[in-house]
Amino acid sequence: MSQTTRSIRPAPPGARPPGRRRDTAATREALLAAGTELFAERGYDGVPVAEIAKRAGVNKAMISYHFGGKRLLYLAIVSAAFGEIVERLERVAESPRPAPDLLREAVAVVGDTVTRRHPHFCTMMLREVVAGGSQLEPALLEHPIRILAAVQRIVARGVRDGDFRPVDPLLTHLSLVGSLVFFFATKPFRERVLARRPDAAKPPDAAAFLRHVQDLFTHGLAASGRDEPRGGRSGSRR
Repeated sequence: MSQTTRSIRPAPPGARPPGRRRDTAATREALLAAGTELFAERGYDGVPVAEIAKRAGVNKAMISYHFGGKRLLYLAIVSAAFGEIVERLERVAESPRPAPDLLREAVAVVGDTVTRRHPHFCTMMLREVVAGGSQLEPALLEHPIRILAAVQRIVARGVRDGDFRPVDPLLTHLSLVGSLVFFFATKPFRERVLARRPDAAKPPDAAAFLRHVQDLFTHGLAASGRDEPRGGRSGSRR
């Protein structure tokens, strides 16, 4: 037998050629991205496993292999986005900088996370919240609780330092988060409505809206006699 003949051996049963192996991390990311888009479009109950796999370009068995099923994929998506927001907001809240700067940065953090890293998360979560959070495990509820606590610490510091007037931190949190989630979750509807106006108003972009919210809250919370809260606009371009 020649050397050439001896060097050619059949591949073991079930083996794939190296060029066809799908990178594990890429498969997970594709499933997370496809799941987020579809859950945002239709809600948890409206998305079959086969549809997620089709959009991700993988076999539907990969959902069970990588995540343990549709529900655990859903929870992984929620946990990843919430976890990133929590980590960044808690770092902001611990900063010694003036509270108005921190509040501006908190708005920027949420805006950056839900536009650059998790663009469908707000729509997905708005559906979940309207449904009463029925798909969320109790442990995941710790994430919004920690977000609330971070915002409350910022507002409480502002009141204590005299930068903010006495306000209810919980109501401030609900107003702030509610406005951000609604804006990012309703983009298609907003564009449809504005397109029907006689003047065809141009929909506001995310950066303009975030600056508006930063100004609205820092000026609206400013203590009496302060035209510009201490710290100014240094956090508005983050």
